[in-house]
Parts: sequence; structure tokens; C-alpha cells
Amino acid sequence: MNVAAVVAENLQSVQERVAEAAVRSGRSPDEVRLVAVTKYVSSDVIRHLVTAGCKDLGESRPQALWQKDAELADLPIRWHLVGHLQTNKVRRTLKLERLVCIQSVDRVELLERLEAEAGKLERSVDILLEARVSSDPTKHGFARSELPAAIGMAQRCQFVRLRGLMTMASLEADADQTRQEFTALRQWRDELAEELGAEEELRELSMGMSRDFEIAIECGATIVRVGSALFRGLSL
Repeated sequence: MNVAAVVAENLQSVQERVAEAAVRSGRSPDEVRLVAVTKYVSSDVIRHLVTAGCKDLGESRPQALWQKDAELADLPIRWHLVGHLQTNKVRRTLKLERLVCIQSVDRVELLERLEAEAGKLERSVDILLEARVSSDPTKHGFARSELPAAIGMAQRCQFVRLRGLMTMASLEADADQTRQEFTALRQWRDELAEELGAEEELRELSMGMSRDFEIAIECGATIVRVGSALFRGLSL
């Protein structure tokens, strides 16, 4: 099997689907960023993906992010942390120079720790606040009623830079429910941006994965986190 060819073909297919969904929603494809989620994917396969042109990569577990950052130190990667981050792993994660965004800030305690540790390291870090729009009890994140305080806190931070909101659809949701949940996040963002004067801080909407990223784009996503669709046909 020519792994490089399979990865390149999968990437092209996903990029075409992203572009088509953006056009359907009346936007330019350039307005949607593809983040390739490399959970369970070896560094060798990731190399092929980066070579094919995908440089925004997402990892769910901090330990895996640390390891892959070291193994792929020679590549022009922009790392996104897209999974749960424990406070005791904040400092080491922030030490990664190629970390560009933590998309999964799901509680005030984590926001406070990120600001403190980023200050000690004298670096800034972009974040997204994870919003809980579904009733799925396994999902992390802020409820709608909790977001104004969290956004206000982030606006006052010196080193943490709020860039938007992130969510995940319910695991068992059908297409209609998924669309309702993604639409809800866009509506929350629009309301909060107006209420809090936070248009700049809430520019990004990260939502949609392999099974639903096209719906997410149609609902306003500016970032989609795609994993399995990029690695079809490979034994991982």
C-alpha cells in the first residue's frame, strides 16, 4: 500500500467537501480551517499528511501531543489541543512552541491556570471556550448561562486570548439534531458577541468532525476537526 498516496487522496477529498459545504453556505472555502485530528495516528503517517499540505493538527491527549511534537520537530506543524486538559498538564503543554490553540477550555479553573502559567512563561496562547449545547452527559463545557462570566474573565486576561467557541454534537444525534445543536452554538455566539461587545473574541466557531463537518460548515463553523475521514483505507 502506498500510504502517502492514500493520505493525499483522502486529504484532497475532505478539502473538496469542505469547499463545497462552504459554497453552499454562501462563504468562501478560505473561511473554513481544516484541523486534522491525529489521535491514534502514528508519526510516520502524520508526516505524509503534512507533506500533502495539512499543517494544522489536533491532538486529544496532552501526553500524545508532547510525544508527537518531539517526534515531528522538523515539520512546520501548527498544533491544536482539542481534548480535555487537566490543570497539572498545563505548564508542559504551554511550553510547546508550535501550540497555536487550546480548543477545549471547559471550566473556569482551567482558564485561570492557563493565564497564570502563560504569564510565568511569558507567552500568549489562543483558546476557545468549550460550550455544552447537547444534553449528552459525557460532554464537557460551559452551559449557555455560564458563558457570559467565562467570556468576561477571558477578556480580562493578559496572556490568554479568546478566539471563539467550540462544541461537539451528541454522539447518538441524527443529522437533524446535529444541525439543531450546531445552529444553537452559532446563535449563542451571535447573541454573546452583541451582548458583551466580543465580536473579535468570538470570531471562531469550531464544530464538526468526520461524520458531521459538512453540516457544521453549513451552520457557520470556521474550524472543523476531522480525523477518520483523512485516514480511510489505512491500518492504524
